[in-house]
Amino acid sequence: MSRLSRFIRSLRATRCPVRARHVEPSFLISPDDDPATADDLLLDLSLKAIELARSINLDEIAARGKPVSQFLSVWPGDHYRLLGAIVKVLEPKTVIEIGTATGASALAMLKFMAPDSRLYTFDLVPWRESQGYILTENDFRDGRLIQMIDDLTDRAGLTRHIDIVRAAQLIFVDAAKDGVMEERFLELLTEVPFASRAVVIFDDIRLYNMLATWRRIASPKIDLTSFGHFTGTGLTYTPIRLKNEKR
Repeated sequence: MSRLSRFIRSLRATRCPVRARHVEPSFLISPDDDPATADDLLLDLSLKAIELARSINLDEIAARGKPVSQFLSVWPGDHYRLLGAIVKVLEPKTVIEIGTATGASALAMLKFMAPDSRLYTFDLVPWRESQGYILTENDFRDGRLIQMIDDLTDRAGLTRHIDIVRAAQLIFVDAAKDGVMEERFLELLTEVPFASRAVVIFDDIRLYNMLATWRRIASPKIDLTSFGHFTGTGLTYTPIRLKNEKR
């Protein structure tokens, strides 16, 4: 076990001052020495998406009855309604998701995508092998949702799918949160010649392993945790610029 893993385990063993279903260790970090702040584009997108999220309805997806479904309509506190709202505002033709897992995030975005759009959800395992999945074969029938079994946080994997990545207008990053995969993906994104600006959403930016990754982003960015996932929701856009700060 690495020193970092032991440290996080010790934090988790610390008695939390409140009782809650899900508790994670984190830190409070001053924003005044992090000059990457939101610009008008991110502020406008955020305000429109927050307003729209109030009326987003995911009951049809939640009715699938799997354990994750109970969180789909929770807002603020979870990000599914916010993801749907962001899609409605941006109207992207190509969306990339890193981390299929149960498929809940993909379905929340897919519901509000146009008939001629595509959502490519990348994972290392087929969706049927994910615990608690709520996807069905019917979700893939019209060709808008496509699962790719590959690792976009690896240079070879990204190169294999560079045409899809270049065309993306929205990228949702919900990978391992291991302090490695997201860092690698960020660095690879700085090299991608995007066809147009792509908004990038990072999940779990308040988790300990994600603190340094989020802080490294020198592009305009905004923390929408209060209106997204309680473990952190952050928005930025391409071209991605990074600071040299690392752990």
